[in-house]
Parts: sequence; C-alpha cells; structure tokens
Amino acid sequence: MYGVVEIAGHQYRVKVGDLVDVEKLTTEAGETLSLDKVYFVGGTKALVGLPLVTGASVKVKVLKHDKGEKILMMKRKPGKYRKKRGHRQNYTALLVTEINNGQGQVEKIDSTSKNAVKYLK
Repeated sequence: MYGVVEIAGHQYRVKVGDLVDVEKLTTEAGETLSLDKVYFVGGTKALVGLPLVTGASVKVKVLKHDKGEKILMMKRKPGKYRKKRGHRQNYTALLVTEINNGQGQVEKIDSTSKNAVKYLK
C-alpha cells in the first residue's frame, strides 16, 4: 500500500519503510508524527480524496535534522566580475512507519526490514 501525502506544502508518494527527506520541520528528532493530509491511497483498492481521503493517515518517525549537499552557484561576466556562492538546504529525515487508508486497512512497518532494524531500535 502507498499514499500521497502533503508535508510542509509539498506532496510526496510514500510507502511503509520509506525514508523521506522534507523541508525542515519544527518537531524534535525521535518524535512520531501523524499526517492527516492524505490525497490518495493505493493498494488493492485505490482511494482518491476529494480533496482528502477521510479517515486516512500516515504515521512517520522523525529521524534527524541535517543539511543537504552543497550546491554551487556561479555568476560571471567576462572582464567584469566572478562570483561563487554556495547553499546547503536544511531538511528533516522521516521514516514512514504506518499507513491507514481510513477503511480499517492498516499496513505497518515490518520489524525485520532493513530500515526498521537500522532506525527503530
């Protein structure tokens, strides 16, 4: 089962066990969030929201806050000037632990999966 959720103004396609990097959130690392803005749930029966799927939710665990890779931007005009600037975007890493489609079907992360063993100790 997978779903399309809105996190911090952006839409992401997630499934159980996925690691998702989103714009920096204000929650602390280690906390669990319940995301209620679910637009679509796919699986054995697809549910499309108008605009949201009623009762559907996605639970995620906040793993860490970090900075992304450096992006270099260069400006240059021949004979005039050169500028080189860098930027590192702040992000929050999330682990999807559970998807509920709102009709009683719930899919949870398998405790033996690679990401569960690594992050859910």
